[in-house]
Amino acid sequence: MVEGRVLKKQADLFTVELQDGQIVDCVARKVLKKEGVFVGDRVEIDDDNAVSKVCERKNILIRPPVANIDKMFIVFAPVPKPDLYTVDKMLLFCKLNNIEPTICINKSDLDKKYCQELATIYKGVAKTMVFSTLDDTVTKLEKEIKGICVLAGQSAVGKSSIINALKGEQLARVDTFSKKIERGKQTTRTVQLFKFSENGYLADTAGFSKLDEYLLDLKPEEIKSYYPEFLKYASLCKYKSCVHINSKDCEVIKALKRGEINKTRYENYLKLHEIMKNIKRF
Repeated sequence: MVEGRVLKKQADLFTVELQDGQIVDCVARKVLKKEGVFVGDRVEIDDDNAVSKVCERKNILIRPPVANIDKMFIVFAPVPKPDLYTVDKMLLFCKLNNIEPTICINKSDLDKKYCQELATIYKGVAKTMVFSTLDDTVTKLEKEIKGICVLAGQSAVGKSSIINALKGEQLARVDTFSKKIERGKQTTRTVQLFKFSENGYLADTAGFSKLDEYLLDLKPEEIKSYYPEFLKYASLCKYKSCVHINSKDCEVIKALKRGEINKTRYENYLKLHEIMKNIKRF
C-alpha cells in the first residue's frame, strides 16, 4: 500500500503522483464511487494499482471537483468587464473553507492604470497582484504557488494563459474572447494539477467562473464579519447587532459616506445580504 496525490481525472482513470515522485495511472475501487475521488485527494494505492482509500480532506469543491485546496488565485482583468460581485463571493468562500485568497489582476498590458485602481479596491482585504502574461511580471505569481493552488475567475481572463506563461509551454487550452458578446468561451473541461515545485501545484478550474450563493454557509447577519474593512467602524456602532444597512447610527455607513469604505464593495455586500435572506436551507 502506497500513498499518492491525484493530479488528474479523465473518466474512470486517475493520474496519481506517488510519494517517490513516480506518476501512475489507476482506477478506483467500486466502494469509492459513492464518495468519489477528486483531483487533489491524497489516496492509498493497493497492490493491484487501484485507489483503495481516500484520506481525510481539508476541504472540497464539488464543481469543479477538486480537494484539499490551500490557495485560490482569484483572477480578473480589464477585459472582459470585471464581475466584482463574484470576486467578493469567492473571497467569502475562501474564508469559510480555510483557503488563502489572492487577488490576481491579469492583462495589465491593456490598461495598467485601471488595473491599479482595481487593486486598490481590495487593499486590506486580501493580497493583491497585478501582472500580464505578455511580460515577465507574471513570474512573481510562481513564488506564491505553495500547496494546492487553484485559478478561479471569469472565462477569458487568462487563467490558462497564466499556466502556459509560467510553464513556458502550451499546456492548457486558452480561452477566446468575443468582443461582440463581451464574454469568453469556456475551453477548460477537466481539472488538472500542474506541478511547479516539490509541494506546489496549480490548477485551472473549469466551472468556477460563477459561484452559487447557496454554497456560502452563512446567515445574512453573519456576512458583515467577513468584510474586514467594516470591522474597525462596526465596533463603534450604537447597536452590536447592526448589519450596516439603513441605520442613521451606523458607523460603517458614515465611513462609506466619507469615502473610507469602497462603494463597490459595500454595494456587493448589500446585494449578497439580500440574496442570502431569501435562500431557504433545509
